[in-house]
Amino acid sequence: MLFNSLPFAVFLPLAFAIYWLLGRRHIRVQNGFLILASYIFYGWWDWRFLFLIFVSSLADFIIGWKLDVNKSKLHRKLLLLGSLMVNLGILGFFKYFNFFIDSFAELIAAIGMNPNLPTLRIILPVGISFYTFQTLSYTIDIYRREIQHTRDPLAFFAFVSFFPQLVAGPIERASNLLPQFFSQRTFDNAKARDGMRQMLWGFFKKMVIADNMAPHVQSIYANYDHLDGFTLLLGTFFFAIQIYCDFSGYSDIAIGCARLFGFNLGQNFAFPYFSRDIAEFWRRWHISLSTWFRDYVFIPLSGSRCHLKRQIVNIFVTFTVSGLWHGANWTFVVWGALNGLYYLPLMLRGKQKNHSDLPAEGRIFPSPSEFVSILSTFLFTLLAWVFFRAQSVPQALEIIHRIFTVKPVFTDVGVFLQPLVIASGAMIMEWFQRDKQHALDWKKWPLAIRWPGYWLLRNPGHHIGLRKFRVFRIHLFSILGG
Repeated sequence: MLFNSLPFAVFLPLAFAIYWLLGRRHIRVQNGFLILASYIFYGWWDWRFLFLIFVSSLADFIIGWKLDVNKSKLHRKLLLLGSLMVNLGILGFFKYFNFFIDSFAELIAAIGMNPNLPTLRIILPVGISFYTFQTLSYTIDIYRREIQHTRDPLAFFAFVSFFPQLVAGPIERASNLLPQFFSQRTFDNAKARDGMRQMLWGFFKKMVIADNMAPHVQSIYANYDHLDGFTLLLGTFFFAIQIYCDFSGYSDIAIGCARLFGFNLGQNFAFPYFSRDIAEFWRRWHISLSTWFRDYVFIPLSGSRCHLKRQIVNIFVTFTVSGLWHGANWTFVVWGALNGLYYLPLMLRGKQKNHSDLPAEGRIFPSPSEFVSILSTFLFTLLAWVFFRAQSVPQALEIIHRIFTVKPVFTDVGVFLQPLVIASGAMIMEWFQRDKQHALDWKKWPLAIRWPGYWLLRNPGHHIGLRKFRVFRIHLFSILGG
């Protein structure tokens, strides 16, 4: 079940009502219901994949318990290896089996041999990259003695399968989310209202901006070999907005939805396109994933606490693996490596931790130097997004070549005007709310300002497909209460 589906519009209010009615009983009853609701949510797409999440949860619950009580270093290493094999084995088979088989076949063919290797029609389970990383971080943290195992299987299974963040994150650490399943939860009207506002903004970004940018991006990239440089650059800009509004929109819905049930998830996107260098971008983009790779890949490789050559290798390994996590294609590997290349000069100059403050903090507009930094970072990010969106590395290189060499032909620009205006308006809105958790964090604003803003979101355009957004908008407005 996806957030932007009509079944979810029915599922959410039912789950919400039953959950809080059960809150009068016992917290373990609530946790049990969350497991049931989460398994219904996940199994709605394909019930057979419930077995995978159950196996992953059961394996790491048992391994976490054994890791905590075992004193032998060898046994603990073997237990951690078992967790890695279960989680990465499941992820690797479903997501990367055909990728590695196809890549090996191409390599064999390149040296003149005739490969005859098996391929399988493997369906990628939704959310598998997220929940395997989440449960894997639990066993790694126990191995490091940073947390203790939980004795309550209901709390742990609810932690792994918690439906608001099951499909698309954020990837929550056990140290933050798991304790919340042991705390008594009471309904907080103010927290629920703010959660609904964040959900509304997430639905707007996902269903109004991202989903309506997608056809333009698809059309431009499908006909890249016939288009001029300006149109290809515009299509890449549209894709940058599409992927941001898609990813961050889902995160906003997840965080807001969790708040309805009394849970606090961490901020996952902190307005990354306002970053002043690529290091700041990765501190603001998909924060839960970036910190996961920092803590479980980069730092174990010795991070920056080693000689220069090793630091360079560590950076490229981390970014390349991060790229491969996003998809089983060499374009994602190149995208990750390119971001590593962007990051390298900052690391070599020791400036990767610059810009810990807000851009233009205390001011409405950025300074000229900040504006140049933000713009140049965004343009470098656009260049990398070409590889992320292209179907192959040669196609990406051809698109970049045409962007810089084929003269623009300004025809049919009006077709792109409406999505461009809506996207620009959303980015301006986020700029003025960049010190908040989300763009609709308006609780301190007077009603005279808030409700006109809600009204503007009510009818953002006349695209086909906005009917579903209006359905969700009705649900959300019904309990916003200003």
